Amino acid sequence: MKAVRIHGYGGPEVLRYEDVAPDALGPRQVRIRHTAIGVNFIDTYERSGLYPLPLPAVLGREAAGVVVETGRAVTKFKPGDRVGYAGNVAGAYAGERVIDAGRVVPLPATISDRQAAAMMLKGLTAWFLLRRCHRVRRNEWVLLHAAAGGVGLIALQWAAALGARVIAVVGSDAKAEIARTHGAAEVIVTGREDIAARVREITRKKGVSVVYDGVGKDTFFASLDSLMPRGLMVSYGNASGPVPPIAPLELTKRGSLFLTRPTMFHYTAKASELARGARELFEIVGSGKAKVMVGQTYALADAAQAHRDLEARRTTGSTLLLP
Repeated sequence: MKAVRIHGYGGPEVLRYEDVAPDALGPRQVRIRHTAIGVNFIDTYERSGLYPLPLPAVLGREAAGVVVETGRAVTKFKPGDRVGYAGNVAGAYAGERVIDAGRVVPLPATISDRQAAAMMLKGLTAWFLLRRCHRVRRNEWVLLHAAAGGVGLIALQWAAALGARVIAVVGSDAKAEIARTHGAAEVIVTGREDIAARVREITRKKGVSVVYDGVGKDTFFASLDSLMPRGLMVSYGNASGPVPPIAPLELTKRGSLFLTRPTMFHYTAKASELARGARELFEIVGSGKAKVMVGQTYALADAAQAHRDLEARRTTGSTLLLP
């Protein structure tokens, strides 16, 4: 079968579209023929070596498709079932994949394969950020970075549906319009405005109760400076590079702040947690309160170009690879 692998770490040029041997099927695993594959920033971290993988490695954490074979101990799925997953290990950039059945969820008829591939990892990330890491409340001021991106656009709509007042941070006027259309109460364009100063102006000097920052190094201190006393800083990504070490006193002098660096996989480690997250995600999307925007698609063979566009912030919404 065809897959995209890396044999060494580096830029998008290390991605190779090549033939690979199919994995053997274990007793508690399923073999899935992919119909759509999601592209995420974590893929670029693993490609670059920021998050090292055993090499050679197939990248990719989320996809949708059809079950073509089940292990002898699998009772939940059968061949022909439509499924999606957000894997805790890489391996989605391929025509087929063998994966533990416990990490797979059935897709309802209301969710298409492309929707599922576009939202399993991103949508479950939005779920744990808004419903588990911090439970967003009505009328609460929230600062959301990269609000027109894959995770951000789902989180923006979901938070707005919960009644939160979202200050969306985006990188261009075009993305600002997307954020406004999808529920942002206020929009800040990076590079044009001082983020923390603008947040203080919007909130009448109070600050926000929570910041969701997937950008990392470039926005970290602006995010801290946007929080009200005892506010929560959720640093969940490194799009601009990892945040350098900071002294705990930085949190003290800004008002006894809380800081967490979570990952979705710790919040969906149990099958029951994964099922709950998927159920709530499918409900919010199925209700129409949060729409999944597929901004761009690429052939699986063109994964390198997808990475270039993602890292250059030329993408909006979710990005898919099609086998």
